[in-house]
Amino acid sequence: MSDKPVNGTCNGDSDTATYNKCNGTQPRKDVRVWCDGCYDMVHFGHANSLRQAKALGDKVIVGIHTDEEITKHKGPPVFTEEERVKMVKGIKWVDEVVLGAPYVTTLEVLDQNNCDFCVHGDDITMTAEGLDTYHLVKSANRYKEVRRTAGVSTTDLVGRMLLLTRNHFRQGSAEYDIEKEGSSNMGQDSTAKSPWTGCSQFLPTTQKIIQFSDGKSPNPGDKIVYVAGAFDLFHVGHLDFLEKAHELGDYLIVGLHTDPVVNSYKGSNYPIMNLHERVLSVLACKFVNEVVIGAPYCVTEELLEHFKIDVVCHGSTPIAMENGKIDPYAVPKTRGIFTLLDSGNNMTTERIVERIISHRLEYERRNQAKEKKEIEAFEALQRQKLTQKAG
Repeated sequence: MSDKPVNGTCNGDSDTATYNKCNGTQPRKDVRVWCDGCYDMVHFGHANSLRQAKALGDKVIVGIHTDEEITKHKGPPVFTEEERVKMVKGIKWVDEVVLGAPYVTTLEVLDQNNCDFCVHGDDITMTAEGLDTYHLVKSANRYKEVRRTAGVSTTDLVGRMLLLTRNHFRQGSAEYDIEKEGSSNMGQDSTAKSPWTGCSQFLPTTQKIIQFSDGKSPNPGDKIVYVAGAFDLFHVGHLDFLEKAHELGDYLIVGLHTDPVVNSYKGSNYPIMNLHERVLSVLACKFVNEVVIGAPYCVTEELLEHFKIDVVCHGSTPIAMENGKIDPYAVPKTRGIFTLLDSGNNMTTERIVERIISHRLEYERRNQAKEKKEIEAFEALQRQKLTQKAG
């Protein structure tokens, strides 16, 4: 016989709250974790930090700074606060989003949002005055640290766009080489590099992909939707498109083209993010179930059969013909399973780059000032550690 109560008595199945009351125990309270930041040009580094935060509790609540606060302390954001809120809401490990988080995290903001503690990466975030933005929660022992994702930062991505660098993607035998220099010195002496945001040395691993993937296969009878593209600098346009595509079925697969293929139809120094970086950015999206790494540009019979695809979608951007004459969607069109989707959002990777280029001097000044503050803080931290060891 069960010890759980029936109708208030301890002799049958009932709800957890009644069971806990009968046994003299309290239901376990959800551990609510607070994370905050600018979340400008949201990338897989942000997502990885939130993934690690989720592992420390049950709910992740993300506070986002306003455009005004970011401009005051850091310089103008690339994306508006509305765009930044939407991007963070689209990350699979986020439960709630709060706009208007103070730049210096306070105990009051944790309490107002019923959060137990704050989580941030192991880099230093500072105010315009050079103050550690987490000093209050650190002093109250309501702060936990997770490892920052090495090799990616908004600063570095902006640098790639400003200088139109190509060293972030590789071809052939050099595909897995590690870049020893940052994509840009941002006009500084090459020795003046921030230990946190000044380099591009992302190391792709299968473990990281597994951490980002939900690992679930489609259920029998699920309607499977397939989309393909570059999904470079994953942005709100991509997010809205994938949400619409997800609504057409039960299981969404995203095919990602290789760097050389993307460069063949985009030109210049595209893609801004290499294939490994784009895989994690797309996997972090809550609407995506699976990613095909290095998908063929033309959707083939084999691909459709292998993944049992029911619907193939493309957005409102122009479709580039392979070799100038072959329609990449000819096979799904012949099958009658192809559809064009209008997400209602006209944001493109090119428009983001245009935003950066048009404000080039502002962003260069912003990045230089940010790196200078971080270097000073890092050196002070090293001196403090040496003093502690000597003492």
